[in-house]
Amino acid sequence: MNDMNFVSRAADPVGGLAPQSTRVANLAHFLTRNARRLKDRPALIWEDRSWSWAELDARVSALAAALASRYGVGKGTRVLVQSQNCNQMFESMFACFRLGAVWVPTNFRQSPDEVAWLAQSSGAAVMISGAEFPDHAAACTGIRHHVAIGGGGENDFDALVAAHMGETVANADTGRDDPCWFFFTSGTTGRPKAAVLTHGQMSFVLLNHLNDLMPGSGPQDVSLVVAPLSHGAGIHQLAKVAGGGATVLMPPGRFDVAEAWRLVEAHRVTNMFTVPTIVKMLVEDPSVDRFDRSSLRHVIYAGAPMYRADQKVALETLGPVLVQYFGLGEVTGNITVLPPSEHHLDDAEMRLGSCGYERTGMQVSIQDDEGRELAPFETGEICVCGPAVFAGYYDNPEANAKSFRNGWFRTGDLGHLDAEGYLFITGRSSDMYISGGSNVYPREIEEKLLAHEALTEVAVLGVPDPKWGEVGVAVCVLRPGASATAEEITAFLKDKMAGYKLPRQIFFFDEMPKTSYGKITKKLIRETLAERKLIAAGELA
Repeated sequence: MNDMNFVSRAADPVGGLAPQSTRVANLAHFLTRNARRLKDRPALIWEDRSWSWAELDARVSALAAALASRYGVGKGTRVLVQSQNCNQMFESMFACFRLGAVWVPTNFRQSPDEVAWLAQSSGAAVMISGAEFPDHAAACTGIRHHVAIGGGGENDFDALVAAHMGETVANADTGRDDPCWFFFTSGTTGRPKAAVLTHGQMSFVLLNHLNDLMPGSGPQDVSLVVAPLSHGAGIHQLAKVAGGGATVLMPPGRFDVAEAWRLVEAHRVTNMFTVPTIVKMLVEDPSVDRFDRSSLRHVIYAGAPMYRADQKVALETLGPVLVQYFGLGEVTGNITVLPPSEHHLDDAEMRLGSCGYERTGMQVSIQDDEGRELAPFETGEICVCGPAVFAGYYDNPEANAKSFRNGWFRTGDLGHLDAEGYLFITGRSSDMYISGGSNVYPREIEEKLLAHEALTEVAVLGVPDPKWGEVGVAVCVLRPGASATAEEITAFLKDKMAGYKLPRQIFFFDEMPKTSYGKITKKLIRETLAERKLIAAGELA
């Protein structure tokens, strides 16, 4: 399988055995099937354009032909995609699948340096990027071929599609463990890691999404995309393609709540995937009552817990349409589900704090540090097994060894099951926090902070925030004789990382609180911040 280096679920997860190759349908076959059966029905809608399934399939084949003939893209080739949501990004996914290549989407908000790391660590040979990201493309010095979305010239995305329109490309033969998507996740150790998603695994994931999250889905459904296709929203939209339903993309730029509700009314949207912060924005904006939203059947939220008060407002406003799930990128969103029937306004009926029960075909085990399964209500690490678990991290045997034990994937989250099998997440075994649905790993920020010549010790931690779920705060200790302000530190960080990773507030301590062994612990820092009333009642002071 070219130079892929990951763990096969069919083998010992840390034993380095070669993946088995049971034949499965290429994920692009969903598009092929829709183009045959539903060819004139709408597949993708964006601004004033609409593409039928037949038109979308033809564009994907044209792009696949261009990538193969001009840039040598084939089975196993990694194709990096730096783009905001658009029809071209959507098409790039299926062109990669069709060729047996690996789709490697980035979070478009990341900095050029961060994207350059993703390009290097994934071994990408081709990059497709929006013309608005020239610095990102320039930073990826190891990329051999660049395709620009909206850039003009012979390597322009739409020019390539036009040049090869009418060419037919068959879906490549694929095995169950053939990779199709590198899903980057910060996980629990340092820089982002590429979780390897495969054709066989993803077929199960899509069926599971349709069955557990959106039962009864079909060609009559319409989905509104309100989050980047590079992560959970991309998985959701792939499931909608599998069901034959249409996808509506939001206009580019900042999220416009009124426009989202206008699109719901205009296209009779039946479902959307989002995060709690966006649900809160949707239901609290006055525009929610200006548009007809009676078509909505499933509003799916994940990525972070939802405050109970916000949950109640959403239920009162939208009715019984909320669906919660818990799932990491490594398990492709497939661990638990809490369907509409389990969301209640009455606290006495609501299983407060639960993220639901096990998804079909998946099993959750709460384990201690030795891997022993714990009894109901005992807190331990949340571990999971089943066909949705990824194949392993690309080219990262150390991370694979830490993440799998006795066939179980270790999520790094702490929690417990109740007597009926409902899961409650009670904490994290790492310091990673979730801001606006995006994982933030403090060590990455701390390392960049320590590059500032005035700082000698730093610590970053997440604290609760009513809007974003959690935000970061930084505690810094200056070198003797040095000086710096919070504004200077923020300016120093701004061009080094995505905006959602920037600490919301920066505090300066004369010395960092430490244990008797000289260790800096986030627990002590959090307690010190609270004692000094810099954070209070779980929110920023």
